[in-house]
Amino acid sequence: MASYPVHGLPFLPGNTYRDPTKSAFHRSQTLTYKNGYSRPILPTVGIGREPITANQLSQAELDELANKRPTLTYGRAKPAPPSDFIPSYVAFDKKVLRFEGYFQETVPLSPEEHYRVRRVTLYYYLEDDTISVIEPPMENSGIPQGTFIKRQRHPKNANGDPYHWKDLNVGINVTLYGRTFRLISCDSFTQEFLESEGIELNPPEGIPTDPFTELRRRPNRTFVTPSDFDKLKQYLTMDRKVLRFFAVWDDTESMFGEKHPVLIHYYLSDDTVEIREVHERNDGRDPFPVLMKRQHLPKVVNDTKDTFPMCVLEISDQEVKEWFSPGDFKVGKHISILGRKFFIYDCDAYTRDFYRDKMGIGDLQPVEVNKEREDEEEKVIQEIPPYNGFGLLEDSLQNCLSLVPKPPKKDVLKMLENDHNVLRYVVILDSPNPEDKVRRFVLSYFLANDMLSIFERQVRNSGIIGGKFLEKSRVLVPGSTVDNPIYYGPKDFTIGAAIEVFNHRFIITDADEYVLNYMKAHSKEFPPHVLHSLERHLYPQPEI
Repeated sequence: MASYPVHGLPFLPGNTYRDPTKSAFHRSQTLTYKNGYSRPILPTVGIGREPITANQLSQAELDELANKRPTLTYGRAKPAPPSDFIPSYVAFDKKVLRFEGYFQETVPLSPEEHYRVRRVTLYYYLEDDTISVIEPPMENSGIPQGTFIKRQRHPKNANGDPYHWKDLNVGINVTLYGRTFRLISCDSFTQEFLESEGIELNPPEGIPTDPFTELRRRPNRTFVTPSDFDKLKQYLTMDRKVLRFFAVWDDTESMFGEKHPVLIHYYLSDDTVEIREVHERNDGRDPFPVLMKRQHLPKVVNDTKDTFPMCVLEISDQEVKEWFSPGDFKVGKHISILGRKFFIYDCDAYTRDFYRDKMGIGDLQPVEVNKEREDEEEKVIQEIPPYNGFGLLEDSLQNCLSLVPKPPKKDVLKMLENDHNVLRYVVILDSPNPEDKVRRFVLSYFLANDMLSIFERQVRNSGIIGGKFLEKSRVLVPGSTVDNPIYYGPKDFTIGAAIEVFNHRFIITDADEYVLNYMKAHSKEFPPHVLHSLERHLYPQPEI
C-alpha cells in the first residue's frame, strides 16, 4: 500500500507544491563564522535534500582524529595542538605583486613616428586574484594616462580560467583584452614571494627606447636670419610705432583749388604710408578722412612700356626699384606722392626722438605755414539773451545753446551722497498786514539739488487755507546777476535772518535739531557764526 501525504495527494512527480503551512520566508544564510572569521557555507548535496549521513563520522570524531598524531610509544596518545583557521582574504590582505612592463602601440598616419612605447605597471592582488594596469603619467605627452585597466579578474584562455600568480613571471608576455604587455621587472616583495613558493624568476629586461621621445630630447634647430630680411622681427619690435608728419597739399593752381591740411603716417612695422585729410568745421568738403589708404609707396619705378595698363593694374614689386623710407620724409621739404606735392612743416614728439636716436637728425624745427583760408569770415560771438524770469535759469540757458534743448547736467555724486538729507526751518512772513502775523511756514532745504520749498501750516479760525506755498526751486539771492547767479544755501540760514523769496520776505525763527547735528558733522563747510546761532537758540545758556 502506498502511503499518502497529509494533504491527500500521492507523492508522485508533479504533485508536489509549496507547503501552505510555512510561515518563515527568510533568506538562507550564506556565511558562517569559525574562529572569529566569516566563511561561506558549503553547498548541500542535491536539490532540496540533506546530505547522506550514513556511515559518516561525527564532527567530534573528526576533530579527535585531527588532533591525534601517531606515536610509537605505549600508553595514551597526546592530542596535537589545534591550528588556527585564517581565511585567504585575511592572510593575503594588502599583499600585492608588482610588475613593471610596457607595450607597443602602432601610430598610423604620422610622418614623425610609426609606433610608440608606453610604460605600464601591473598589480596582482593576492586577496582575490584580480589584476589592474596603471600607466604612469608623463608630462606633455598628450595622451590620457592613469588607470589603463581597472581592477578585475582576467581570463587567460578560451575556457575562461583567470590568471593566477603562478602564471606570472619576469620576461613573459601577458595578454589582456587583446593587448600584449611585456613584463620586464618586479619589486623586492614580488621576488621574495615567488621564490618562497618555488618559482624561479627570469632575469630582468630593459625597456626599449621610444623613437619619438628620443627625437623630442634633441635640441631644437636654430636658424639665424639677417635682420634686414627678418620681417617678423621688424613687426614684433616696431608694432604700433608710427611716424606722424603734419603737411599741406597746395591745390590752389587747379580750378576752385585750395590748401588741404593732411597727416602723413609712416608705419615702421611694415614700411607702409597712409595720408589722412584733416577736416575743419564748416570747411565745405565731404567727411572722407582717408586721402590715400595704407600701402607700400614706390619711390623709383622701372620704365614701363606704353601698353602697360596703369589705370587698371597696380605696380608690382618687379617694377619697383626703391620704396619710400623714413629718410625721405624731412621737415621743411616738399615730397611728391602719387603725382601730388606735399609740404611737411612739422612732426610729433615721437618722430623727433626717432630721427634723433636712429638717424642722428636733431634739427627738426617746425615751419610756419599760412593754412588759413583767405575768405574766412570773422567768428561770430554768441551772445546770451537776458533772463526773462520764466522757469529756472539753467533751463532757459539750454534754449540758447542748442536748437533742441537738452536738460542741464546734474551732479550725480552729490545727489547720491545727500539723498534724503533735508534741513528744515520755521519761518514767519514779514508783512504789514495784521492777518499775516498768525501765519506759520516751514522752509525745507534739499541738500541733494540745492532747492528749497515752503509749506504753510494750517491755523484754525485764521481764514487762510494752508498747504504748499512754494514748489521745489532754486532761489536767487537779491542783488545777484544772471551772468553770475548766487543761490540761497544753508550758510545764509541763521536765526533771525531775513530771506526774500519772489518779493516775499520771511524771517527764520526756529530750526530742526537735525540741522544742528548736520552742521556739526560738516563744520568745515559752514561759517562759524551760523553754527553758533543755532547752538544759542536750541541750547540757551543759563544766566549767571
